[in-house]
Amino acid sequence: MKSLEKKVVLASGNKGKLRELQQMLSGLDFEVLPQSEFNVDSVEETGLTFVENALIKARNAAEISGLAAIADDSGIEVDALNGQPGIYSARFAGEEATDQENNQKLLQRLEGLPREQRTARFHSVLVFMRHAKDPTPLICHGSWEGYILDKPSGDQGFGYDPLFYVPDQNCAAAELSREQKNSVSHRAKAMALLLEQLKQRS
Repeated sequence: MKSLEKKVVLASGNKGKLRELQQMLSGLDFEVLPQSEFNVDSVEETGLTFVENALIKARNAAEISGLAAIADDSGIEVDALNGQPGIYSARFAGEEATDQENNQKLLQRLEGLPREQRTARFHSVLVFMRHAKDPTPLICHGSWEGYILDKPSGDQGFGYDPLFYVPDQNCAAAELSREQKNSVSHRAKAMALLLEQLKQRS
């Protein structure tokens, strides 16, 4: 990967997401730095899709830092809610909502629904931009199927992990260790695709 920049900025202010991404990128031969080191503030996510918002975040971080950037836009899609909260997952219960508040709102919206009507999936779109004007950014998507529990379970992870039951793991996402989650999650799948494309580009 000699042609890649030695430093890449991670376009996220979400501490849980930063931990996951840094761990997944730890095997690469470039230094991964959070956008906070470059005084990059969170940019307004005005896109209507995960792809658009990931591009906005990556371009903003690349422009301010002068480095290549990786951005993730992700969220949960609940079938019974016509795909909500989707791109609004982090602010489902309001602009400054906590994970607990978002989870509580989701539980309230699904109250009384049987398991077969609680199907859901996590989506992650990762974007890699070599610079702010990169005309061919790498865009990778991963999804993770499951359903919404009727009460939280587990204390690992972040976001909606305590409510997201993963059938093939037979537990909630928040009951998986960090290593387990980082090998099977939506973000892990998107990252595997991104790493493959980065190797091809090098």
